Amino acid sequence: MIRSILAAAPIALLAATAAIAEPVNYTFDKTHTVVRASWDHQGYATMSMEFTDYDGTLALDFDDPSNSTVDVTFNIEGGFWVGANQDRFIGHLNSADLFNTEEHPTARFVATGFETEDGVTGTMTGDLTLLGNTGPVSLDVTLNRTGETSDGNAKHGFTATGMIMRSEWGLGYAVPFVSDEIDLFISTELVAE
Repeated sequence: MIRSILAAAPIALLAATAAIAEPVNYTFDKTHTVVRASWDHQGYATMSMEFTDYDGTLALDFDDPSNSTVDVTFNIEGGFWVGANQDRFIGHLNSADLFNTEEHPTARFVATGFETEDGVTGTMTGDLTLLGNTGPVSLDVTLNRTGETSDGNAKHGFTATGMIMRSEWGLGYAVPFVSDEIDLFISTELVAE
């Protein structure tokens, strides 16, 4: 469910900016970042959860994306939000039926490639490891805006969307009554260190 989550940051590689001689380290502005997974619940409603506990290495080279490194780890146990008064549901998400956080408390996304024709939109691919299973994830990315912080650091805003089949990572509980397809949405602001 994550992925992709988690990988919104490498979208910075798609930005049309001045050439940078070597990779620059970036951090998530977590007060302005949303990592969301959503799914159909038996045709009645679209449900969603947000992943809130993550960190990683974001070394981005705008001149040569192949020099970039994106490696994001998510703390799954206690690291998501599904709404108020949802303790029972959160307990089920942590159980062996789903994320099995006792044995697999984290998930990890490592970017493997970037493609763009216009420097503003493109595709980012990577490997997501969840529940001990690793599989490919592809995200459509858009550069929303490039600027700088009040203290002069470079800042980039991106949106990424994609879809995974949760059963491919061992999260097949209640499929097909609850959709196998998980829609991913990431909106992030990255700030140069």
